[in-house]
Amino acid sequence: MHKLLVDNPGEKLLLLGNEAIARGAIEAGVAFATTYPGTPSSEISLNLFQMSHQSDLYFEYSTNEKVALEVAAGAANSGLRTMCMMKHVGLNVAADPLMTLAYVGVKGGMVVLTADDPAMFSSQNEQDNRYYSKLSGLPLLEPSSVAEAKEMLIYAFDLSEKLGEPVLFRTTTRINHSSAFVTLGPITPPQTKGDFEKDPLRYVTVPAVSRKLHVRLLENMAKAAGISETSPYNLVRGEGKFGVICNGVSFNYATDAINELGLGDRVRVLRVGMSNPLPSKMIVDFLKDCEKVLVVEEGEPFLEEAVKALAQEAGLTLKIAGKGKDLLSRLYEFSPTIVSQAMANYFGVKYDPPEAVDVADLPEAPMRPPNLCAGCSHRATYYAVKKAAEGMETIYPSDIGCYTLGFLPPLQMADFLICMGSSVSSSCGFSRATGKKVISFIGDSTFFHSGMTGLVNAIFNNHNFTLVILDNGTTAMTGHQPHPGVDMSDFNLEGYGRVSIEEVVKAIGVKKVTVINPYKVAKSIEAIRETLEFEGVSVIISRQMCTLYAKSLKKIKVRAFTITDKCKNHRICIDTLACPAFYLEGGKVRIDPDVCVGCAVCAQICPENAIRPVKKSG
Repeated sequence: MHKLLVDNPGEKLLLLGNEAIARGAIEAGVAFATTYPGTPSSEISLNLFQMSHQSDLYFEYSTNEKVALEVAAGAANSGLRTMCMMKHVGLNVAADPLMTLAYVGVKGGMVVLTADDPAMFSSQNEQDNRYYSKLSGLPLLEPSSVAEAKEMLIYAFDLSEKLGEPVLFRTTTRINHSSAFVTLGPITPPQTKGDFEKDPLRYVTVPAVSRKLHVRLLENMAKAAGISETSPYNLVRGEGKFGVICNGVSFNYATDAINELGLGDRVRVLRVGMSNPLPSKMIVDFLKDCEKVLVVEEGEPFLEEAVKALAQEAGLTLKIAGKGKDLLSRLYEFSPTIVSQAMANYFGVKYDPPEAVDVADLPEAPMRPPNLCAGCSHRATYYAVKKAAEGMETIYPSDIGCYTLGFLPPLQMADFLICMGSSVSSSCGFSRATGKKVISFIGDSTFFHSGMTGLVNAIFNNHNFTLVILDNGTTAMTGHQPHPGVDMSDFNLEGYGRVSIEEVVKAIGVKKVTVINPYKVAKSIEAIRETLEFEGVSVIISRQMCTLYAKSLKKIKVRAFTITDKCKNHRICIDTLACPAFYLEGGKVRIDPDVCVGCAVCAQICPENAIRPVKKSG
């Protein structure tokens, strides 16, 4: 049995934040869950996916976040407790249905989890999704710890049903990927069968209906504002004339800073866990007892601006600050040192930060940029495309996935990237505006997510570029989750369909479609060169299973290669492929047999034929 399905209230488990959230959903009686995987939220989905095969929970990896939210909306309005998960930029994709779903509301409890990524550990921006709660008019909850995340999620489902609205649940990477002991609570058996009651004047959002629904939404938010004033997740700690207002993980940084600065008897803290609607009266009462207040929040001045507005409306003149020089930045994650320094500066107390470790006598740490895995088929594809396009003036739009790492030297096969699916659509603009040869790259999962519509646009408007679809048989970057093109029998699962990328591309209207095996280098270069000569939209499907995924399925027999004495030390292998299995020893290229998987791409490009399989002993 999955460890998160154990119904043993009171037991303590050491859980990752995302595991705690998944357990919270189970304890809340979630019956229906949807997602498109994205770090830092991916492990929530993984655990629910695994548990769905051992319980009555329905779980699906949806095509994209918009689809995930719309699927969940149908289930929630049939009375089921429903959860929809995504990373912060995924909510941009789901924003269209979210805004109107707020008008329509829900029948069963519905939680929409958005995992924000301050410092951009695995994201293209660090947007602050608290603003979506104001934009949509939906309640927002933010946990401050792993254990609280579990408990607060249960509260979120109850709040959703009380208001008849989806509830946004915002985490950050530090909550998602920290571990802590969590006390298990009782599991609520899910209600797995719902019913939809027809009511077009509630559910069909033509203008005449939506005008009335907007009134309903504002009434619900007024009700939520009253709940926020008494929510157990909005709390005041400590005594003193200095005040700190904070949210989420910043509460922990602020608490540490107060202790480190010895301000325990001089600083009061207001931790806001229900961030929209804010507990206005609670905040004003807090401000009345303070001489000055520091707002500690990662990201944007969401709280700070609201607190200042409330103070102005109440006629309060105390000093309130947060973001600013010598205080707190809008950039990246905080740390105890950052918050301690800002608090010391603002409250005028002495702070001696810990001395940095003296590393003067140590050699400089070598650079270790992120790299495609040994044997990654993307590396082989990039090499083949680069060789086939020699002599052409090229632009390489890329997309979101492992393959984005191809932007680094020596491959340098990415010139433009803004979001999921942008490689295809931006190629239309680049080809029309520049007349250069545009070769764009997109992964198989991303193609299903948001690449198809761009390709339809390209065919209709008669653009001229080549799209390379990197089909490695999984959603590799976020942990090998399935997508519509995956063979689910590899998971020993039945009841799924399978969508052929090749058939989809041809059905859209692409006249030139080429399928290559990138491990066959010479044949791939020849096929790519021919495809690049085609006028109009052409597609190359580079099909080779992700090496790590293939290993996990035992579909690859690893056989290492070695450098023989034929090597003339040209270093073409390192300088063009940069596979992490290569290293230099005594000025000579070597292959680490524990890293090499035997894809043989390097052996095919070596001019001396000096790279050979390791001979089996015996």
